[in-house]
Amino acid sequence: MPRPSLGDLAAFAAVAEHRSFRKAADALGVTRSALSHTILGLERNLGVRLLNRTTRSVSPTDAGARLLTRLEPVLSDLDDALDSLSEERGPSGALRINANQPAARLLLSTVVPEFLRRYPRVELDLASEGRLVDIVEHGFDAGVRLAEAVPRDMVGVAIGGPVRFLAVASPAYLKEHEPPVAPEDLQHHRCIRQRLPSGKRYRWEFARRDQECTIDVPGALTLDNTELMVEAAAAGLGIAYVPEVGARTQLDEQRLVTVLEEWCPPIPGLMLYYAGHRRVPAALRAFVDVVNELIGDERARRKRR
Repeated sequence: MPRPSLGDLAAFAAVAEHRSFRKAADALGVTRSALSHTILGLERNLGVRLLNRTTRSVSPTDAGARLLTRLEPVLSDLDDALDSLSEERGPSGALRINANQPAARLLLSTVVPEFLRRYPRVELDLASEGRLVDIVEHGFDAGVRLAEAVPRDMVGVAIGGPVRFLAVASPAYLKEHEPPVAPEDLQHHRCIRQRLPSGKRYRWEFARRDQECTIDVPGALTLDNTELMVEAAAAGLGIAYVPEVGARTQLDEQRLVTVLEEWCPPIPGLMLYYAGHRRVPAALRAFVDVVNELIGDERARRKRR
C-alpha cells in the first residue's frame, strides 16, 4: 500500500473539519475538483472510505473519524514546529478575519496599519460582510462582532470599551410629533426600521434598571445601512435606533437629538473572537497582540463558556 503524503492527510482533515469540499478547498487555496481527486486517491490507496458524501453534506465515516482523531494532534504539532522555525522571520501566510463594516473601519484606522508594518509577510484578508457567519465553517481565522453576538465556545478579546445604541430624531420631526417618553410610545411614531443581513427586521431593545423590553416598531421606511438610517432621521423621516458613534456628528451639530435616552444604557462593545479548540496561527497571535496593545483590554480577555 502506498504511504499517503502529509498533504493528502491534511486535505482529508480540512474536508472533515469543514464538512464541505468547497469550504475546505477555499481554506486550502485549491480547486474543489483537485481536492476531490486528492481524497479519492487517498481512499483508494488506503483501501477504506473516509468520508460519507451526499448532495448536501460531507461527514467522516467511522474509519475517517478514527483517523481524524489520531491525525489532528499530529498536524497541530507539525504546525507548531513550523511556526517555531519561522518565529525569527515573523509570522507569514494568510490571515482571514470576518467583521461587520463598523468593526472593519475601526480596525483599518487603528490596528491594521501597525500590524502590516510589523508583519509585512502576512496577507490580511478582512471581509466586511454584514452577515453573521460561522467563522470555522467558512474558513476564517477570527471574527469581530458585538460581544452579545459572539458564540459562547469562542475565545474573545475585547476591543475598546462599551457601546451605546440611541433613539434619535430631527428637531423638525419632534416639533410635529410629541416625543416618546417610554418605548411603548414608539407605536405611535414613524420609525426608520432596520433590515438585518439575515432578512429579518431588527426589533429595538431597551432597558432601564431592572426593566427590559423589545419593540417591533412601525414605520414606512426600512433600511439596511446605519449611515443611511442616520441621514434619514436627520432629514426628518422618523426616529432611528443607531449606534451612538454613527450619529455623533449629527448630534454635535444638533441635526439630531436623542429620545428615550434613559432607556439606552451602554452594552459590551466589540470583541475579536476565535475558536479556542483549534491551533491558533502565529499570524492571529500577532494580530491579537497588536489589538491588545492599541485598542484592547487585556483584563477583558476571557473564554466565553
